Amino acid sequence: MPASPSTARAINDRLALRLLQQQGPLTAGQLKQLTGLSRPTVADLVERLAAAGLIEVVGEAGEQRRGPNARLYGIVADRAHLAALDVRTEGVAVLVSDLVGRVLAEASVPIGDDTGTGTAVEQAVSLVERAVKEAEAAGAPPRAGERTWGRLHTLGIGAPGLIDPATGELRDSSGLPEWHRRLVAALQERFPDARAHVENETNLAALAEQREGVARDRDTFVLLWLGHGTGAAVVLDGALRRGASGGTGEIGFLPVPGTDGLPSATDCEGGFHSLAGSVAIAELAREHGRTARAHADEPVAVALVRAAVAAVDAPDPGADAAAAARFLDALADRLALGVASVVAVLDPGCVVLGGEVGQAGGEALARRVATRLRRMAPLPTEVRPAVLGGGAVLRGALLTARDAAQDDLFGTAPGTPGVGPA
Repeated sequence: MPASPSTARAINDRLALRLLQQQGPLTAGQLKQLTGLSRPTVADLVERLAAAGLIEVVGEAGEQRRGPNARLYGIVADRAHLAALDVRTEGVAVLVSDLVGRVLAEASVPIGDDTGTGTAVEQAVSLVERAVKEAEAAGAPPRAGERTWGRLHTLGIGAPGLIDPATGELRDSSGLPEWHRRLVAALQERFPDARAHVENETNLAALAEQREGVARDRDTFVLLWLGHGTGAAVVLDGALRRGASGGTGEIGFLPVPGTDGLPSATDCEGGFHSLAGSVAIAELAREHGRTARAHADEPVAVALVRAAVAAVDAPDPGADAAAAARFLDALADRLALGVASVVAVLDPGCVVLGGEVGQAGGEALARRVATRLRRMAPLPTEVRPAVLGGGAVLRGALLTARDAAQDDLFGTAPGTPGVGPA
């Protein structure tokens, strides 16, 4: 049956908004060309979306084409603000953006192991509050009747541990500080009008690498997170796989040869974490006589791997290059154990070495892991270094928040049956 006029308008409005989201500002003529709609239909939808406060004129296309047909329409970016959080065991980072992802404020705070739960939660919430206020000051002034504070529409939160697939809540996990679980509730209390979306940090890193990073051409791949700890994110046929309990990718618990024991249900020591976590990599480096000075707030393994890659890639390599190569070879031996296990079960065709360590290792480390993987696994698999590194979690959290906010706000477009102008 043909769509009713109201349904057709809703479909057209959603299509136009999605194009403006993906491609940026467009003229009415470009919208006509991309949608295949008639000129009057495009004119009507532009008028509806502008009246609803969803789009506005943001400029003109070309110096020689003045007039209505040259007007560039874009999404009203300040219609809503988004907050993205990267929650680590040692601190929190936050960025606040407008609706199209333009970053308006960024901040971070370290939280020590000896910090009490209540104090840690308040430090993190206050950090977000300050960033939101800074973003409001940097954005456009509020329109008549609009509450400035109410612009924070969505929170995207990335955290280590298991996310309950039924409730979307962070589950109680051994080894993680209590303030992690308390933080989400505290944020929702401080920002009652904002919707919170919590996701495992490694899953968000995979989303960012797929949308903006090294896996843009892949709909099936695994991201191996290498930072303070280890983890994996599994993307199959374009969909993120979380598992029955939200635990897909807990690769730190994977039993592997070369450790002093076996992991337990409450402790990943003895598993792959004991070979590939930052502390284990630092110990491996010491065995090979490697030292390096880490930057503030980064795992020491990052500095060690970065220095080794620099020595190997130096224009005039010397004795240090040979020692650095032996260290990278030994590290690749370890990483290949975990990668080969994942490949044997999932056959992803591509493994991304993510996190700060994966980015620091670059092509030099990825190439070594790939060489060993070819000897261990019969399934053809690319090994790629991540390009977003540790920043991938924040980017993934922002992308998640932006998608959720746009779906919600675009769903209130005036063409949607039964819903009036937003």
